[in-house]
This record gives sequence, structure tokens and C-alpha cells, in this order.
Amino acid sequence: MTIDDPARPETPEAPPSDTTPAAPTTPSTPPTPTTPATTTTPRKQKADTWSALRPLVLRLHFYAGVLVAPFLLVAAASGLLYALSFQAEKVVYAHELEVPVGETTLPLSQQVTIARKVNPNGTVTAVWPGAEPGATTRVLMADPDVPEDTSLAVFVDPYTGDVRGRLPSFGSSGALPLRTWIDGLHADLHLGENGRNYSELAASWLWVIALGGLLLWLGRRRKSRRALFVPEGGAKSRRRTLSWHGSVGLWAVTGLVLLSATGLTWSRYAGENIGAVQDGLGGATPTLTATVGGAAGGSSEHEGHGGGHTGGTTAQGPDVGLDKVLESARAAGIDSPRISLVLPSEGKGYVVKETDTQFPLQLDSVAVNPADGAVIDQLRFADHPLLAKLTRIGIDAHTGVFLGLFNQLALAALALALILLILWGYRMWWLRRPGRPAARGAWRKVPVTMLLPLLAVTAVVAWFVPLLGISLVLFLTVDLALGLVSRARRKATAG
Repeated sequence: MTIDDPARPETPEAPPSDTTPAAPTTPSTPPTPTTPATTTTPRKQKADTWSALRPLVLRLHFYAGVLVAPFLLVAAASGLLYALSFQAEKVVYAHELEVPVGETTLPLSQQVTIARKVNPNGTVTAVWPGAEPGATTRVLMADPDVPEDTSLAVFVDPYTGDVRGRLPSFGSSGALPLRTWIDGLHADLHLGENGRNYSELAASWLWVIALGGLLLWLGRRRKSRRALFVPEGGAKSRRRTLSWHGSVGLWAVTGLVLLSATGLTWSRYAGENIGAVQDGLGGATPTLTATVGGAAGGSSEHEGHGGGHTGGTTAQGPDVGLDKVLESARAAGIDSPRISLVLPSEGKGYVVKETDTQFPLQLDSVAVNPADGAVIDQLRFADHPLLAKLTRIGIDAHTGVFLGLFNQLALAALALALILLILWGYRMWWLRRPGRPAARGAWRKVPVTMLLPLLAVTAVVAWFVPLLGISLVLFLTVDLALGLVSRARRKATAG
């Protein structure tokens, strides 16, 4: 089993020699005139097309891989840690998250009262009842001592009322300090808004590098189809590395492209363009009307500032309390064990949301009037536009909460595969140093009928994914500058 060396150009089959002696003829038998074949088979056309494109794809894959790989390596390593952090969180914070199962549970309003006593300076914004037996109730509070966009979670034993601890909680998944820190490392290297450029740059190029590598791997000549999927063993060092790089990349390419696409959906620049396109196609995520009195414009994402309603009369007026609100929500079809009760702010009602992102999804929500417990509005996940559903599923899969442990293990496998692909790529570059895979000017060999559409698509993609476009221009500028320097040196040497 052999695989050709990418450092060497593909060698086409040799055409028949023009110097081959013709068959002798006799005077009585004049030679039969022949017409040269002018038809081109589809297979030949395909081969010619790939021969023209291959140097361009190879050069792009090589330079993008070498220059962007450090960003991808950091994203893959931090992504691997993030995928494992879900299970680590259960171990590190077991005391706060788990309690012995009791016979009866305390009313939610009583649990909230207990949480407010241990943290009187906080304002209760939401309550997450335990999703399964033995899980604590999480009372979320706005607190000046925790970072912005973070709540203080007070963990209450629902059976005894004991407070098990207080920890910062971040995001809709309730990430605790360990997972929050790893998530920040993966998202922005803890550098704030400017740090997000690194992860967006990695996501912008990941799909380009992955698909380019796929084309190069499928376009190679090999004696066995098995060599396409299974790494080659017993070959030379560089050829064996190439075999592992190509076959593992083939198995991982679909997941890597999906990671790139879902990562871009909430990126800083490309994410805005994706959101605008989604809204233009009617795929915006609908919102729940939580305004008391039925006025439009309410949102299911508001934060409560009512001070922690537990029943009776408050500064906002009569309040039936959390237990009655939960009863009304259950009667309206909110039957998932994983729910969040968001407390009302001025002019708003309670919002009770299902938060079970594992398949099959339970993400319905209702708004409840605090004065009488009546349901103001309902929003079913089944009624979301298809694009909104796909976006939600894609983001949940990217963050490891769509399929639970299986999802997290799949993310860890993809991150590990990407790390290995990068290391194998650098090893091949080192073994083939100085590592120039194709001569400059490969684009000149591409037919105009292919080059113009390719340039048009590249321009559109570069505008839609800005960091991809900017970095591509920088790559081309550097490559052009290196070419000019190399040409000047050759002229000086010749002189």
C-alpha cells in the first residue's frame, strides 16, 4: 500500500509517445486516414479541474494551517478541558449540589426565605428547584460582590432547609466557578472583548482548513480504498504521519465543520451577520409576553428585581407566591423536572421556563400574573421557527448540554483529534522543511471560468466572516512580500 508524497506533484499517466514507429504499409494498401479524438470524458474533465485547483488548495491549506494552528491549538486544548469540566464540577462541588434524599420537601417559598436570611444583601432573581431526588435547590441572587453577568447561587437542602453553600453561578447552564473559568479561557483567554478575536479567528478558519484537507485527502491516488479510512502502518516516518493526519481528519471533518459553524453563531463579528440573516429568513427566536396586562414587548429573559416574592402583598402589589405560581405553570403544561422560576420586575409577571436541553428538548415557558396566578402567555418550543430550533440545538451541542455525557465525550474526542491533527501537521512540515508545498502563482493555473466564481464566493465569505477576510488579506500580503524578496535575491545572485 502506497500513498504519494504531497511534496511531489501528481504525475499523470504518460501519453502515447509521438515517436512510436507507425505500422508499415504496402503500396497496394493505402493508409487509412484517422481523425484525432477530440472528446473529453467526464472523468478526464474532473481530473483536469482538480489538477488546476490542487496547488491552490494545497497552498491555502498549508499556510492557513501553519499560521492559524496556534489559535486552533489553544481553542482545542481549552475546549477539551471544558468538555471534561461538567463531570469535574459534580465532583468538586458535590457538597453544594447533592444531599441525602428525605421523605418530604419544603415549600419553595420557605426555601427562598431561608436563602434570603443567609444573604440579606442579595436580591432574589430566580429559583431552580432540584431536578432529581437528592439535588439541592439553587436560589439565584443579584449581588454586588459577584462579577457582572453572574449571580450568587445559594444552595438549599429541599428536605431540611440547611444551606449547603454559596457560589457564583454563570449563564443559563448555571456554570460554577471551575467551569466558568475554563469557559472564559476557551472564549477569550480571560482578556475580555479583545480576547474574543482569538476564538473567532480560530472558528473562522477551522471549516476552511478542514474542508481543504478533506479535498486534498480524497484527491490522492491510492492502491486501496482502505487507506482512505485507516492509517497506514509500517511506512516511512513522514508517510505514516501523513496517513494518520489524513484518515483521522476524514473521520473528524464533519464534527469540526459543525463546531466551526456553531462557534461562529455567537462570535463578535460573524455572529452579528449570522443573526441578521437568520432574522431576515424569519428564524428569530420568539419571546414571551410577560407584561402584566398583556402589553406586547415582554421578554422571557428579564431579570427580577422584586426582592424575592414569597407570597402576600409586596411593593409591587399582591403576590400569590412561588408555590402557587409553580402550580399554575404545571397546570399549563410545564412538566419538566428541570425548570427555572424567574421572579417579576416592575410591571412584569413571573416566568417559568423549562430548561431541559437534553434530547428530547423540553424548553416551553409560561408567564404567570403574580396577583392571581393566572397564565398571561405561553410559548412552546414546538412553535419556534425551524432556524431558531436548529440554532438552539447547535449551540447546546457545542456547549455540551444537548446529549449530556455522550455530547461531552464527543466534544472531548473532537478536541483531542484536532490537537493531534495540528501536531501531525507541524511534524510533517518539520520533516519536509523548508516546507513550501506549492509554488507561488498557483491561482494563474486555474481556468478563468473557475477562477472568477471562486473569487466571487471568496469575497462574499470574507465579508460575511470578517476575521477570515482580514487574515486572508494579510496572508496574501505576506506571501506577496516574501515572493518579491525572494525574486530580488535571485536577481542579485544572478548579477
